[in-house]
Amino acid sequence: MARMAESVQDFFANLPARADASKTAGMTNSYLFEIEGAGTWKVDVDDGTITVSEGGGDADVTIATSQETFEKIVAGEQNPTSAYMTGKIKLKGDMGAAMKLQKLF
Repeated sequence: MARMAESVQDFFANLPARADASKTAGMTNSYLFEIEGAGTWKVDVDDGTITVSEGGGDADVTIATSQETFEKIVAGEQNPTSAYMTGKIKLKGDMGAAMKLQKLF
């Protein structure tokens, strides 16, 4: 039986514990995830420490996508770069910070 895809809510709830602090050390960026059909989360990365809060706010980068696309990316079934190139993900803000996002996954 196929493993259930992790829900968007579970992904953000578990992100601080799961992210690799050695990969995020030195990063100080904030990301706003607007997941259509699921909600909005703000992820702050401060030198390896990750804080997640539900709801909006100012961020270096805003990532907007559908719940379906986000869940496929989390499950490893969708490449984030190709999703962006095909318009499945919309990015606004600091593209340098956006490129560092892959360190969180």
